Order: sequence, then structure tokens, then C-alpha cells
Amino acid sequence: MNTVLNKKDFETKLRSMGSMYHIHHPFHIRMYEGKCTKEEIQGWVANRFYYQTSIPIKDAAIMSNNPPIDHRRKWITRIMDHDSTGGGIEAWLELGEAVGLKKENLISHKYLLPSVKFAVDAYINFAKQSSWREASMSSLTEMFAPQIHQQRLNTWPKHYPWIKTDGLRYFQKRLSEARRDVEHGLAITLEEFNTVELQNKACEILQFKLDILWTICDALYLAYELKRPPYFNIKDCNARKKIITG
Repeated sequence: MNTVLNKKDFETKLRSMGSMYHIHHPFHIRMYEGKCTKEEIQGWVANRFYYQTSIPIKDAAIMSNNPPIDHRRKWITRIMDHDSTGGGIEAWLELGEAVGLKKENLISHKYLLPSVKFAVDAYINFAKQSSWREASMSSLTEMFAPQIHQQRLNTWPKHYPWIKTDGLRYFQKRLSEARRDVEHGLAITLEEFNTVELQNKACEILQFKLDILWTICDALYLAYELKRPPYFNIKDCNARKKIITG
């Protein structure tokens, strides 16, 4: 951008970047079309759990960079959404059990792919090292999240009847939470990123977060669909351990 955008046009610009959201990744397209195998669904749930457990860590890092008190209080709510009793992490563990994974294997990250770990850790490090404003607006991929959660709620019971429906609580929970978080994050972004340089920076940050989510899907696609080394799927997890330790 060469000229500063008003708030309405800036929001339109940010929302237009949803065309690069991971809902359009081939792995996700296969998922909502009902073409994923049980192993692929399990692999996605297991690897995505690492991202879920990192969300409150990311949010705590944002708080550590000393945002104003009103924003800190809202960020406390975000942490509680995920890390409290009955929160998002527990709901994801329920999802894991609903797709046939053992709780202890999720918690130990037994099936975590290297590039998924690398991508998620990069997101946490960004939150730690950036200003609270920049780290806050990186969460704006939540603008596109309600669509993907609703898509799973609409398609999974039909295509994957073997998944226990009470395990879908996480997606239902996030429909309202994500919209609330977007309202907060968008307000910060539209107010604080008010020059050409800052608005371009905001787009770069949002693209960075979109790239992280896309990279996670790339790793899953390599491991579970293409079955390419050095990536391994759930069935080959023991083989990977032998290679690493042998």
C-alpha cells in the first residue's frame, strides 16, 4: 500500500487475506469433503493439539509485553478460554478420544511432526519478541475461524460417523469465542496501525500467521497423504523412533 487506508478499507484489506487461510489447503478440502482416512483425521487432531496447547503460552507472552490494563484483562479471558477447567485444551483432549487417540499420547505429543513443532514454536517466539500490538494482531486469523469450525460441525457427523459427536465441543465453543476475540483484536489493529508503514506491517504479520497455519497443513499432507520421508504418520511412529534412537 502506498497510501494510508481509512479503518473501513483497512479492515476490508485484512479480511481479503482470508483467501490464503488454511481452509483452502488441499488437506482441509479433503477433510470437509469426507475423503480423509481415520488415520489422517487422527494425525490432524494429534498435531493440531500442539498448536492448541501453545495458544495460552502465546497469549501469556503478549501479556508479558505489558499492554494497557484493559487489554490485559481481555487477554486473561483468552487464556482462561483455553487453559481453564473445561476450556479449549480439555475440549481438544475430548476430541482426541472421540477420534480414537489415547489421551496420554496427545499430552506427550507422541505423533508431533517436526515441521509442525517448528511452525508453532516460531509463532510463540514471535509473540515473545514482538510488541504487544504486533503480537496481538497476529491472532486476527480468527476472522476466518468461525467458517472453518462451522464447516467441521456441518460435515464431520455425515462423513465421519465413527467420531463421537460429543467430541466436537471444541468447535461449538469456539464459534462465539472467536467472534469475540476478533472484535477485540480488530479494534486494536484498526486503531494502532494507522500509517502506511504500520498498515503494511500489519498485513505482513497476518500473512506470517497464515503461513504458519498453512505450513502445519503442508506437514500433514506430506506425512499422511504422500507418506514422504522424513515425515511419518501415526502407523509409522514406532519406525521413526527407531531411526531417531538407533
